[in-house]
Amino acid sequence: MSSSALPAGVERREIDGEARLATRGTPVYGEPTDGEWRAWDPERSKLGGMFELGFDVGLSGGETVLYLGAASGTTVSHVADFAGATYAVEFAPRPARDLLEAAEPRDRLFPLLKDARKPETYAHVVESDLDALVQDVATRGQAAVATRNARFLADDGRLLLAVKARSEDVTAEPDDVFTEVLAELEGAYEVLETGRLDRFHEDHLGVVATPR
Repeated sequence: MSSSALPAGVERREIDGEARLATRGTPVYGEPTDGEWRAWDPERSKLGGMFELGFDVGLSGGETVLYLGAASGTTVSHVADFAGATYAVEFAPRPARDLLEAAEPRDRLFPLLKDARKPETYAHVVESDLDALVQDVATRGQAAVATRNARFLADDGRLLLAVKARSEDVTAEPDDVFTEVLAELEGAYEVLETGRLDRFHEDHLGVVATPR
């Protein structure tokens, strides 16, 4: 993937003797740094893996973002480094405490201790017509979560979804799970690109889509 395909604020930098994806910001998870730049580890980030694998995510930098499944802030902190207002939804209190720490030096990152399955509980906080919805949630019904949160996206916005096969059905073949999830998305989204993330994340599918 060439650097020209990366959003403004995301660069490939020489860090610890290796060319790595990087954003400029305060370190969060012990990642290597080079001055103000912090390496973006694709093995700890589904979106980072999508960048490394050359997905056309449709981001150029400065976008408004809703991030579902923010956990302790590993990926969403990178997103907030190059995006505009970034709303980070996390349900579990323990990782949410770490998320708050990651947000402290980032004035564009807004943590929300909410359930991504219930967007009505944060609709009064999150702006509408967002540029991107990034979803990385470990739960059944991942397509339903994406569909319920489509309300926040602009007509030309992007859904960047990491489907976790084992969260949907630990006994099913991942390809069968992916087919079912994509079919469930069809009512709300037009799927633009899909690809397995197995190089970095086993039994995961990356999806880029836009609202119908």
